[in-house]
Amino acid sequence: VLESAPPPSIPLSQCPAGIPVLLPPRPLQNPALHPPSSAADLSRSRSLLDAFHSSNKDRMKEFTQALLRNRFPALEAHMEHWPHIVLFLLNAWIPSCFSQTTAPARSSPTPTQRAIDGPETLKFRLSGFPRKHNEGRIEVFYKGEWGTICDDDFSLANAHVLCRQLGFVSATGWAHSAKYGKGSGKIWLDNVQCSGSERSVSVCKSRGWGNSDCTHDEDAGVICKDERLPGFVDSNIIEVQVDENRVEEVRLRPVLLTAHKRMPITEGVVEVRNKDGWAQICDHGWTPKNSRVVCGMMGFPHEKKVNKNVYKLYSERQKNHFLVHSVACLGTEVHLAACPLEFNYGNATESCSGGMPAVVSCVPGPLYTHSQSMRKKLKTPLTVRLKGGAKHGEGRVEVLKGSEWGTICDDRWNLVSASVVCREMGFGSAKEALTGARMGQGLGPIHMNEVQCSGQERSLWSCRYKNITAEDCKHSEDSSVRCNVPYMGFEKTVRLSGGRSVYEGRVEVRVGQRWGSVCSEGWGTTEAMETWYWDGSNTTEMVMSGVKCTGEEMALSQCQHHKNVQCQKAAARFSAGVICSETASDLVLNAPLVQQTSYIEDRPLHMLYCAAEEDCLSQSATKANWPYGHRRLLRFSSQIHNIGRADFRPKAGRHSWVWHACHGHYHSMDIFTHYDLMTSNGTKVAEGHKASFCLEDTECDEGVSKRYECANFGEQGITVGCWDLYRHDIDCQWIDITDVNPGNYILQVVINPNYEVAESDFTNNAMKCNCKYDGHRIWVHNCHIGET
Repeated sequence: VLESAPPPSIPLSQCPAGIPVLLPPRPLQNPALHPPSSAADLSRSRSLLDAFHSSNKDRMKEFTQALLRNRFPALEAHMEHWPHIVLFLLNAWIPSCFSQTTAPARSSPTPTQRAIDGPETLKFRLSGFPRKHNEGRIEVFYKGEWGTICDDDFSLANAHVLCRQLGFVSATGWAHSAKYGKGSGKIWLDNVQCSGSERSVSVCKSRGWGNSDCTHDEDAGVICKDERLPGFVDSNIIEVQVDENRVEEVRLRPVLLTAHKRMPITEGVVEVRNKDGWAQICDHGWTPKNSRVVCGMMGFPHEKKVNKNVYKLYSERQKNHFLVHSVACLGTEVHLAACPLEFNYGNATESCSGGMPAVVSCVPGPLYTHSQSMRKKLKTPLTVRLKGGAKHGEGRVEVLKGSEWGTICDDRWNLVSASVVCREMGFGSAKEALTGARMGQGLGPIHMNEVQCSGQERSLWSCRYKNITAEDCKHSEDSSVRCNVPYMGFEKTVRLSGGRSVYEGRVEVRVGQRWGSVCSEGWGTTEAMETWYWDGSNTTEMVMSGVKCTGEEMALSQCQHHKNVQCQKAAARFSAGVICSETASDLVLNAPLVQQTSYIEDRPLHMLYCAAEEDCLSQSATKANWPYGHRRLLRFSSQIHNIGRADFRPKAGRHSWVWHACHGHYHSMDIFTHYDLMTSNGTKVAEGHKASFCLEDTECDEGVSKRYECANFGEQGITVGCWDLYRHDIDCQWIDITDVNPGNYILQVVINPNYEVAESDFTNNAMKCNCKYDGHRIWVHNCHIGET
């Protein structure tokens, strides 16, 4: 009966995704046009089935059973006749799918696993508590929904596959019985059996997607080796996990005319977006705690009372659509969707009887306030700071204890504690709590561990925490944050054009209604750091010149520049351009080592010819009676660490390095460090400099491999997690103090003084020490990192 059944008419959407694996080497005729009525046709089909059946019997049987269960449940009881059912599919149903008008299929006869299983729709994350960034309950995003994996038949091989999909090199263990807490939603996979070499868990044996007899008490977890796969860009993030199908996005819609004209928008009607568009929230029972959560999402640290009378008049003239009837936040949530919400399912336009749309007014942080007087009043905190981030509102968290800055260990680090930091810094709530030194490793002490905040604290120091012992944490576990920051609309005032990618190009700014380029005279790294938006254009007019930035500005328009354009080379090819990166190096000098290794040497002139050639002596040396006499040198060692997120590489390529025959090496940077001896009022009494004649990895942290070595014209640079050591006994590692009188001075060392190479933080490039010189000996003390 099955063999003689006419081919059904089947919508294309019902054709199984795995069909191509069953197709024969040569395409079958369309049975709708050429029905297999003859014995010869049936014989050829049987032969084809037999050939395929002999090598793929188990796979074909499994496929048929799954197909009948999903598409033809009435036929599942006849599985003992499965070869005949497959014959029917080959001759009727499957070809009818391909007979419909569709886009041309790829010609590859052997589709990849991506085509079969669609792993591009799969996402993975680690969840649960307590945990670190490299461990947790494994969750899978499939068919638009997050779900868990059951621990039945789970093994270390499964964990290896999952950890690699999470961006780690391998697994060190796994956990059963919901060790990291019970998940929610679907249990997507059960009885997973991987060999360990699979590229995706989707190709491992299992009961199939969504087919499980487990409960969430059996959710599996993994512990991954804390080493990232090269090139894997996903962060070690503990992020907010809420049902965003309920509330996808929140905004403040300004109503007052004054609120429209300036950024950021700090006051307005709260609106939420769902699949049907934007809607309002009824203000029945609206509390300051709700406002606090909304302000935090908008990038503001605090809320304030709002005059509702103006908005009540406005709402009476508008037709409102109330999606949410009531909100009951605690004030510590980082997203409105994490609060208990009551939705309107009836007539949404009449569901706020006697009420009006909820209105919120927020207090901006010092960086974003409109008033200069308020900016002075809202001072940035002096006991916490963010370092190593690419943007405002993100970075490694560092706290001040006594007179020494230190980091925070990531044990128990979460969004609540991260939000306390963000609000203390003048930003909103935390968007992401990052672990595993994702914003680079700090130097010095680790001041706090297992920080636990309630969310209401004004300062991180008010939270519960543990003091650090030597074996507790390493800097590889430093905590970081990404905060919600106010939307400023800067992308409407600056853009990049003409580059090879969206991350590079000619800088163009908007002045009034005109777009134009920027004069490249005086253009440097600190100016380039204020630019990040891309667009395509053919603009040739120059509209800005004399740009001078400190690197702390939020936009190029906030930097100093000429009132009227003054550019000697105004042609388009002289326009300023940039190449942008999400990561950068960050060089820091080991201050205690300078203090420990400082001493005075009287060096004979006949040993200083090479140093003189490289301009490492003071001006009076040119008048000396060479080769007789000596120079008095203040010597010390410099150990320069790269604690950033990218390698430090010289700006110039190898083709432009300068060979110095006297010392027998190449200089990749003309000046790598400045050495200055100054009076207490900043007047220089002696100076020195160090060219980067050998930027290399002298030593590295545990687990980090050296990449740069100067020998044999090798590549120069400093790898992340490594340091370059300039010993006190090499040439030019000194200040010539021959002409300096006895007294009290300040020794200052500045790395990358001309900002030739971009860094995430230039404020830690300078080191200062107090010096006392009596004409014969020198005492160097209180060496510390500080601004020049």
